[in-house]
Amino acid sequence: MVYFVQGVLGLARLAVSFYLKDDLHLDPAETAVVSGFSAFPWLVKPLYGFISDSVPLFGYRRRSYLILSGLLGALSWTLMATLVDSKYGAAFCILLGSLSVAFSDVVVDSMVVERARGESQSMSGSLQSLCWGSSAFGGIVSSYFSGSLVDAYGVRFVFGVTALLPLITSVVAVLVKEQPVRGINRPSASYNFLGSSRQHVVELWDAVSQRNVFLPTLFIFLWQATPQSDSAMFFFTTNKLGFTPEFLGRVKLVTSIASLLGVGLYNGFLKKVPLRKIFLVTTIFGSALGMSQVLLVTGINREWGISDEWFAIGDSLIITVLGQASFMPVLVLAAKLCPEGMEATLFATLMSISNGGSLLGGLIGAGLTQLFGVTKDSFHNLSTLIILCNLSSLLPLPLLGLLPQESPDSNSETTDMELKSN
Repeated sequence: MVYFVQGVLGLARLAVSFYLKDDLHLDPAETAVVSGFSAFPWLVKPLYGFISDSVPLFGYRRRSYLILSGLLGALSWTLMATLVDSKYGAAFCILLGSLSVAFSDVVVDSMVVERARGESQSMSGSLQSLCWGSSAFGGIVSSYFSGSLVDAYGVRFVFGVTALLPLITSVVAVLVKEQPVRGINRPSASYNFLGSSRQHVVELWDAVSQRNVFLPTLFIFLWQATPQSDSAMFFFTTNKLGFTPEFLGRVKLVTSIASLLGVGLYNGFLKKVPLRKIFLVTTIFGSALGMSQVLLVTGINREWGISDEWFAIGDSLIITVLGQASFMPVLVLAAKLCPEGMEATLFATLMSISNGGSLLGGLIGAGLTQLFGVTKDSFHNLSTLIILCNLSSLLPLPLLGLLPQESPDSNSETTDMELKSN
C-alpha cells in the first residue's frame, strides 16, 4: 500500500509542472533546478534509516514513522492548495512532500529487505517486482486523471485532492505487525541514539567500503549521473506542440503501464541474466531510442505521416519499458547487499547514492539547457541538447566491469532449490 501511494501521488506531478510553468512563469532551467532541489530528501535517506532503526517513536520503529510520514505529506499538499504563491514556497512544500515519501520509503524498504535477506536473486527479484509493480499500478490509477483534472478544475484543486492520498499511508500503518519496543522514554534515550548512530556509522562505512559493495555502487552513481532534457521537452511539447494537460495525462497513463510492463519483463525474462548484460543492452537501446525525440523536435515524424501525439505516446512507451527493466536489478543488488541489523540504513545509503547521481544528472541537464539557450519560447538548440544527453548515457559503459560478472543464481544448488520451490 505504501508503494501504491507513492505511485498514486503522481496525480499532482503534471499539476506541479504546469503550476511552475504557467502560474509562476519559470523557464525550463529554473523548473529543472526546483525539481532537483525537491529531490534533496532522497539524498539523506540514511539519516531516516538511523532514526527508524535507533529511535522508536511511541514504542514502534516502523508503524509510528509511517503514520507521521502520511500526516506530513497531507500538510505539504494542503499548503500547495491554499497558501503557496511563489517559487520558494512551492519548492519548500514540494520538498516537504518529498520528505514524507522518502521517509516512508525507507521504512517500508527496511521491511522488504528483511524478507529478501538470504533469498536467491530471482526470489528477491519477485519481491522487488511486487513492490515496484504496486507503485506502477498506483501510477496507472492516477495518470489519466492527473491531466483531465488540471484541465477541468485547475492545479489548486488537484493539490487539494492529492493532500488526501498520504493519509492512506497513515491508515494502513496500523496493520503493520510489530512488537513494541520498551524503555524508550528513559532520560538516556538521546545518549542511546547517539551511541547507536555512532555504531551504525562504523558498520555502514565497513559495509560500503567493501570492494564488492563500493564498486557496483560507484557504477550505479555514474550510470544515473548522465544529463537529462526532460524539463526542456516538457516546455517544447506544451508551448510549441500545444499538448494539453489531458493529453499529457494519457501519455502518463501509457508510461505507467509501460513501467508495469518493464517490471514484468524483468521478472519474467531477466531475473537470471547477468547484471552486466542487462545494463549493456538496455543502455545502448535506450540511448538509440532516446534519439527519436529529435524526430519530434524537427517534425520529421509528420513527414512520415505520424502525428506528434501518436509519436510521443509510442516513444514514451518503449523508453519507459527499457528504463524500468534496467532499474530493477539495481534494487535487487542493493537489497542483497544489506546485512542483518541495519537493513534500513544500508539500503537507504545505496538508494541515496543512486538518487544523488540522478539529481546530479538533472542539474547538469539544467545547466546544459541554459548553456544552449533553450527557454520557454526558444527551442533552436533543443535537438543538440537531446543528442548530447543521449550520447552521454553511454559514457558509463566502459565501467561495466565494476559489476558482478555472474548471476548469484548460477550455482546448481540454488537452481535446484528454486526448481523445487516452483
